[in-house]
Amino acid sequence: MTKTSPNLVDLYIAEFPANVQQQLQILRKIILETVPNAEEIISYKMPAYKVHECLVYFAGYKNHIGFYPTGSGISAFEHELGNYKYSKGAVQFPIDKELPRDLIVRMVEYRLASAIAKHESKKVLKKNK
Repeated sequence: MTKTSPNLVDLYIAEFPANVQQQLQILRKIILETVPNAEEIISYKMPAYKVHECLVYFAGYKNHIGFYPTGSGISAFEHELGNYKYSKGAVQFPIDKELPRDLIVRMVEYRLASAIAKHESKKVLKKNK
């Protein structure tokens, strides 16, 4: 799959049982409220949110929601992830628990700030060549 309209994200979410769909829709809403100008795409076969680069991704599973704020997003918040199963680039939020809205917002904001800084740095480098 490639870049797409939000309709493919709707289709992605619709593939899951109702309890998973509900959590996916909540996560989607949190991300879009945090970065309303993000382009919503499908990347690596999952919803992704892009401003200059893909900021975060998410995926549904039977027992959890996979949230992928990339390696930098995990390492910056690793000290707050003790209650969740996580790896180098992903964190798992259990389906039967409320999503940690504040943490998700801060992770998305962190990734946005990183993407903007990287983009601005590239613009300066191009200008100085």
